[in-house]
Amino acid sequence: MNRLAGLVLAFALSLAIPSPAAAQDKSLTIFAAASMKNALDEIDAAYAAKTGAKITVSYTASSALARQIEQGAPADIFISADTDWMDYAIGKKTINEPSRINLLGNSIVLIAPKDSKIDNVNIGPGFDLAKLAGDGRIATGDVKSVPAGKYAKAALEKLGAWQAAEPKFAMAVDVRAALTLVARGEAALGIVYSTDAKVEPGVKIVGTFPADSHSAIIYPVAATTTAKPEASNYLAFLRSTAAKAIFEKYGFKFLVSPST
Repeated sequence: MNRLAGLVLAFALSLAIPSPAAAQDKSLTIFAAASMKNALDEIDAAYAAKTGAKITVSYTASSALARQIEQGAPADIFISADTDWMDYAIGKKTINEPSRINLLGNSIVLIAPKDSKIDNVNIGPGFDLAKLAGDGRIATGDVKSVPAGKYAKAALEKLGAWQAAEPKFAMAVDVRAALTLVARGEAALGIVYSTDAKVEPGVKIVGTFPADSHSAIIYPVAATTTAKPEASNYLAFLRSTAAKAIFEKYGFKFLVSPST
């Protein structure tokens, strides 16, 4: 009987005590702006190597990601390409607001296919984008929702170039889709982040938009309200000197003081 009682007790304890895998769930789901892909893939590989965590990332427009989180998509971390969509998510009570930091900065540039005859465009007041595009299309993210498109439209409005150029725009679902259109020669010009142009050999930068022609390009990051405990460690890693080196290699501006 004593042996039977011991077996029953052991079985009961096995049910009560979580397995190491359950107790240490190091899997994370990251929802990140499309323009983050190359840099974040490298950072996630470094984080996984250091911690053993399994990282899954969904990349698309910040607008789509914020709405997916609102609809209950299981994300632990949200990285937006503008503050508007992070503010939207906070307003919907899907973000752990105290965890939010404004992590990165960027700039927008005018690109053309690498073999285009267009080169060295001076972007300023009176800039005639419509004439420059000729019969071709101009690609960017949807100007109504995608951050890159919103920045592009704001800059063109300030420079007086939007009204004439608007009919020539091809609106893409996210900035990487716009980049692909230009790289394939399906658009004569595109407006993307400088970091996007840097990782696509099929395009060249022909001009840079003045920083004062649009609001500051800021990438905020935060944990969601349903995030796993591991999310805090991941957020800390994004602020580390190791992450800073990777982000800066890809052309991002690091906006916080790095931790060791």
